Amino acid sequence: MTDENDKIARNDRASRESRLKSALRENLKRRKTQARERAAPPDPSRNEDGPLDEGQAGKAGG
Repeated sequence: MTDENDKIARNDRASRESRLKSALRENLKRRKTQARERAAPPDPSRNEDGPLDEGQAGKAGG
């Protein structure tokens, strides 16, 4: 009976370690991606305030 409990405990421990390894790996990937994005030069085509020529649409008609 204790042998079966030991096997179950080992399986539970191995399963937990596997889940933790997987979670750590995904976290590391996410952090590397974030670091790359922060280190990259800003993209001038991405203006978070809106389009650059937003005020020109009303002035074109006269």
